[in-house]
Amino acid sequence: MRTFGNTDPKYCTPEDSAVLLQPVPYDGTSTWGKGADKGFEAFLEAAANMELYDIETDSEVWKKGIHILPELNNFGSPEEMYNAVYIKTREILGADKFPTFFGGEHSVSIGIIKAFTEKYPCITILHFDAHADLREEYSGSKYNHACAVHEASKTSNLVQIGIRSMDVSEKDHTDKEKCFFASDIHADQEWMRKALEHVTDDVYITFDLDAFDPSIMPSTGTPEPGGLFWDETLVFLSKVFGLRNVLGLDIVELAPIEGLRHPDILAAKLYYKMLSYKFRGEI
Repeated sequence: MRTFGNTDPKYCTPEDSAVLLQPVPYDGTSTWGKGADKGFEAFLEAAANMELYDIETDSEVWKKGIHILPELNNFGSPEEMYNAVYIKTREILGADKFPTFFGGEHSVSIGIIKAFTEKYPCITILHFDAHADLREEYSGSKYNHACAVHEASKTSNLVQIGIRSMDVSEKDHTDKEKCFFASDIHADQEWMRKALEHVTDDVYITFDLDAFDPSIMPSTGTPEPGGLFWDETLVFLSKVFGLRNVLGLDIVELAPIEGLRHPDILAAKLYYKMLSYKFRGEI
């Protein structure tokens, strides 16, 4: 049995684990840098070399149990991928677990978000990204990574964090009151409070790693300058988990660069920090 952090398998059984981790190593629609299908393996290797005591929360959240599900892969088309992910997410939502997902590129989130919004109609989709991802269609498919939250913008309360690149066509789908551009974040000390005012009680987090500045996260398919940094991101995430009910999360777009390990450990640490915030005080 593969385990997150190379932990004892007895903590990671499907029955006893509080957390389910679904890998979706799909990279079928990326349009520049390839390699997001290799992200999950790099993430696991980094986690195996990471210390698992979290200083901030004084906890070892791995003891709650993180069960890794079989990978979803080998899709013939974006539509096939979307359907498989959507069906699997609905199945996962039937279990009494905390569902988490790791890509793959951002298109994998479309089916996940659809399943969540169907089950939780009042949910907020909290979207961290460099790109707006609001195109209705791209390269002949509405299941492209550039369309990751288009449907969410129509069916849920979408709050976007860190955006700094978009196509002019996406302006029509952008709610500027709920879109916190990177330039605004860097200039406004009150941005966290303002963003939280738009976040409803129930939240799903979709986190594209290119939300981070490429100086700390170069291993993505489409890096953009001017992004988020580690400490400010964790401060905001801690507030979200502390003040709202986070129902699930995904991390996407880790495209490993051979010989460069710090982006891999950042992705693993981000995942682990979010779990530490979710179960703070429980272990």
